[in-house]
Amino acid sequence: MTVEFVDISWAGRPVRIEYEWVGAPTAPLAVFLHEGLGSLAMWKDFPAELCAAAGLRGLVYSRPGYGRSTPRAADETWGVDYMHRQAFEVLPALLRALGLWDSGQPHTLIGHSDGGSIALLHAARFADQVSACVVLAPHILVEDLSVASIEQARVAYEQGDLKKGLAKYHDDPDSTFYGWNRIWLDPAFKRWRIGTAAQALRCPVLAVQGLEDPYGTLEQIRGIQRLYPPTQLLELPACGHSPHRDQPAALTLAVTTFLKTHGDTA
Repeated sequence: MTVEFVDISWAGRPVRIEYEWVGAPTAPLAVFLHEGLGSLAMWKDFPAELCAAAGLRGLVYSRPGYGRSTPRAADETWGVDYMHRQAFEVLPALLRALGLWDSGQPHTLIGHSDGGSIALLHAARFADQVSACVVLAPHILVEDLSVASIEQARVAYEQGDLKKGLAKYHDDPDSTFYGWNRIWLDPAFKRWRIGTAAQALRCPVLAVQGLEDPYGTLEQIRGIQRLYPPTQLLELPACGHSPHRDQPAALTLAVTTFLKTHGDTA
């Protein structure tokens, strides 16, 4: 597959978004939403492999500030609502730019970490556009464990090899890292919650958490189920923050079974 680019208007300026199609062109659509330091390329082969197994057409993209998409502006500081804005503004703008928003065909959302939170928010706001939601290590609240790990990530970025590693995947790694890191370590962000927004969900939801995740506890996905009881949970042993890397076979089987059960496969 080939990486392509499309322009949208967001935050008062034109923004270039990199995206890629995987899977069969005529299959039901799944949109992949990456983690807080992720990008299109950092998903590696997982979207293509999942789409092949589940009979899906995948849209994989990098959000503004990530990958080869337009970097965060020098004076742009992300606010407490940054994930809400991605869910309510950026994703709809991208789908409109690609001619998918008014297609009459709802899409599945597959989100990891921040991308999982964005997926939940988008699915709750635009219930008629979303057929199913799969969230991997999502955040619905800020835990002390998360903050401590993000503090450690700053040390790794400024004193270790994390910056060098991210530079392989992001045109401007400082834009990516500090946009995410600064807001997560802002004291005001400790009050961030998805909260009752999840009660507006209407689609089937599969929430996945690794039992060894340093960025979140099982409260993240169990909390989703309390807010939206139809949520199906998958708690994976020997798995950290990235189920698609740590337990790809188990995850692919679970997602494929979930989507087939709910009729969102080709």
